[in-house]
Amino acid sequence: MAQAAKIWFVTGISRGLGKAIAEAALERGDVVIGTTRDGTSDIATQSGRLHVLPLDVTQREAARATVAAAHALHGRLDVVVNNAGFGLLGAVEEATDEETRDVFAVNFFGTLHVTQAALPLLRAQGHGHIVNITSIAGLAPMAGSGLYAAAKFAVEGMSQSLAEEVRPLGIRVTIVEPGAFRTDFLSDRSIRHTGSKIEAYDQTSGKAARHLAEIAGKQLGDPVLGARAILRAVDAPVPPLHLVLGSDALRRTRVKIEQLSRELDAWQDVATSTDFSGTA
Repeated sequence: MAQAAKIWFVTGISRGLGKAIAEAALERGDVVIGTTRDGTSDIATQSGRLHVLPLDVTQREAARATVAAAHALHGRLDVVVNNAGFGLLGAVEEATDEETRDVFAVNFFGTLHVTQAALPLLRAQGHGHIVNITSIAGLAPMAGSGLYAAAKFAVEGMSQSLAEEVRPLGIRVTIVEPGAFRTDFLSDRSIRHTGSKIEAYDQTSGKAARHLAEIAGKQLGDPVLGARAILRAVDAPVPPLHLVLGSDALRRTRVKIEQLSRELDAWQDVATSTDFSGTA
């Protein structure tokens, strides 16, 4: 039996993984309601199944109005994808308050605004799937991405707690943690650098930034295949909470898990020494 078409709401479909997700969903016959800052998109389709709405995700009331308008188009939303975001490179000490607020405003608060706007609608319909695009930086960050990683860590924490809250309500949550995909994420359109530079960090955060500049346009990840993987996860009878995408991201995650496991073992006695005596 053919699978019923899904209704997708996807933020940030102008380029990158968001655009690839929208195109993959349209290709298989689903309906996509996508957002961009100006409400336009160059996705080529004559299907009539693509709707594009303007949205600045940092504006909470705009998010509520846009999600409500999207829901009204077809009377339901099956999948809500929080994809809109940008990166910030630079040492933690170098980041200004303004730079930090900006990266949190889009990456964390933007995701929060859309999620909170969608939840009453998903609860009322009794089903739905929230897909939050974070980053391998949200699991295993490197030098030079501390504030971006912090925003993605915030999405990770919020999403994991949310998954526990909404599971009994028929709503699923998946966190997507991509590695380096060959999009324009490393271009000036999607990446920012801290305005100040401190020479002491040249061989840590500076080196990391130079590496990312060198691999721009040569990243391992194929966004088309990444989008297909996300659709596969959404279609799964038991979708994953964490979907790590890319061999580079998988490798970094395994190294992080092994490091954490070693530290837990090494400090187990200290960890258990803090309990009141005589307690189980």
